[in-house]
Amino acid sequence: MYDNREHAWFAGDTLASMGRSKRTPAPWPLAFPAEQALRALERASRSKRLADLSGEGLLSERARLTSAVFTSGQSAGGSARLMPVADGALAVNLPRASDWELIPAWLEQDLPEGAGWDELALALTTRSAGPLIEQAHLLGMAVALANPPAATPVDDWLDPTETGSPAGRTPSVIDLSALWAGPLCSRLLQYCGAEVTKVESLRRPDGARFGNRRFFERLNAGKRHVQLDLASPTGQHALAELIRGADIVIESARPRALQQMGIYWQAFVEARPELIWISITGYGRDEPQSNWVAFGDDAGAAAGLSHVMRTATGSYQFAGDAIADPLTGIHAALAGWQRWCSGEGGLAALSLRDVAASCFAREQEALGASVVPRFADWWESVRC
Repeated sequence: MYDNREHAWFAGDTLASMGRSKRTPAPWPLAFPAEQALRALERASRSKRLADLSGEGLLSERARLTSAVFTSGQSAGGSARLMPVADGALAVNLPRASDWELIPAWLEQDLPEGAGWDELALALTTRSAGPLIEQAHLLGMAVALANPPAATPVDDWLDPTETGSPAGRTPSVIDLSALWAGPLCSRLLQYCGAEVTKVESLRRPDGARFGNRRFFERLNAGKRHVQLDLASPTGQHALAELIRGADIVIESARPRALQQMGIYWQAFVEARPELIWISITGYGRDEPQSNWVAFGDDAGAAAGLSHVMRTATGSYQFAGDAIADPLTGIHAALAGWQRWCSGEGGLAALSLRDVAASCFAREQEALGASVVPRFADWWESVRC
């Protein structure tokens, strides 16, 4: 199932420029379920554009474009760390300046002026994970325990072996999402033939715009772009009108964010039962998890991947680059296209944590005892 279509790491000059070993790296963690889902999407859509993609290439895409550095205990993007606490390890993700401003409230103590990761690690060492995670959830911080993999992950949101047949017309997609998973979902649907409109808030545009430009353009090229003042009644009305004209809606905000604008998926689907509403969250739409913040790296740790890396390498590490994001984007596209082919509307809800957990279970089932050594080989081939 592994191949080198749009493969990230086979070119020796790429490896040399990134300061790593020049030997051919091992396959990326969870490349098998990513490839499985992508090939199912290709069969369902009969898209020639998808034939040029590989699951592994999508998992490693951002790392390749940003010349990411893999360092022990640190995410490839640099915003997350795996930090020891008294009863395990926490994945602490602080991608926004406002996250650092919340540290005193999170710890209920001030750190020295100008404090960084080292001082934060020292403050966490003797603390228990439970209260830290609870307080982080209240503050809207992305913090997760590096759990063992779930015994029975949730994976009833799609069947990667079920393909269906393409519908008779081109679907219209409204993409309200940001960062990676949602935009990747709409990019893949675009490759399937969908017409995609990317909607952004004038006041809070997609945060990926402030990251690597090439990666943002890779995710969003060819989409129609619309900016709305979503804090105003006029902008909210315009958003509702766009949704009413769509066949598929993709959103990745916490449910309350849209509800505060009067946007309820149930009302739109009740009015048009064939409407497909793809919801991407960190931990699901049930309370209280619906209010918890997650990004790809910490969600992967919550799914058990950093615990597997500990087994593989002897220490907690992040698996891949924000791996729950591209995994969820691929599977969300497949779930949406399968519904489009079947004519079944309604909510398709995926969470970063559950998709990553389900993908690990599928990879473990397919590869058996070789899974952990593969994680170890991959880490040895990319780490600095």
